Amino acid sequence: MTPEPPFTIFPAIDLRNGKIVRLAQGDPERQTTYGDDPRAQAEQFKAAGAEWIHVINLSGAFGEEASANMKALETVLRVGLKVEFGGGIRDEETVRIPLEMGVERVFLGTAAIQNPALVDWAVARYGAARIAADIGARDGQVMIRGWQESTPLSMLEAGKRFRAQGLAWCVLTDVRRDGVGSGVSVEAAVELQTATGLQVVASGGVSSLEDVIRVKNAGLAGVIIGRALYEGKLSLREALLETA
Repeated sequence: MTPEPPFTIFPAIDLRNGKIVRLAQGDPERQTTYGDDPRAQAEQFKAAGAEWIHVINLSGAFGEEASANMKALETVLRVGLKVEFGGGIRDEETVRIPLEMGVERVFLGTAAIQNPALVDWAVARYGAARIAADIGARDGQVMIRGWQESTPLSMLEAGKRFRAQGLAWCVLTDVRRDGVGSGVSVEAAVELQTATGLQVVASGGVSSLEDVIRVKNAGLAGVIIGRALYEGKLSLREALLETA
């Protein structure tokens, strides 16, 4: 049997116009800006003991000009942490560019739902370790286009399809909880992981160290933390120590 991968905490850097921001429930109108130096933020995460960073190109997800975010990604990569990257990855070119820049893993959201052939191509070209799916779900239904549009697909239907395509990793974001610190939807993530065999990383709603421990104790692959770190609700160093 293959050993389970270690539990991973992914501190998040969400980029819009090159700045670090967080959105409430994915709403581009409900944005808080936390800084304009993504590299310095990545250095802080590294100093706290992080091994990975979860970077999102929000401009790409919303179809906005994303060149400032790609420049920011370049500076983050220089810090030397493993980076997983998503947002606006819709075709072969946008899969290829971040991987060639040095990103460890890219995750596809809208494109994975609307263009299954792209997932097949990416897995065949780069391998399952470097390609992941990103499911944003609201009340069990999959959302696309920066979580602005609903689809008829359920979270479990999407997950089973991704697993059948050879994917091993999946981020699950509870859109209602994202960026509002209302606690993580552990049950949905466990349901997805159990039903599909995907390694599921929970995202959305982390507000305390207890949330992080709950995710780990549930047997999930990891957790993404954003706003709670920027607002000082929990210490990344402490969370890493408690879940090591």
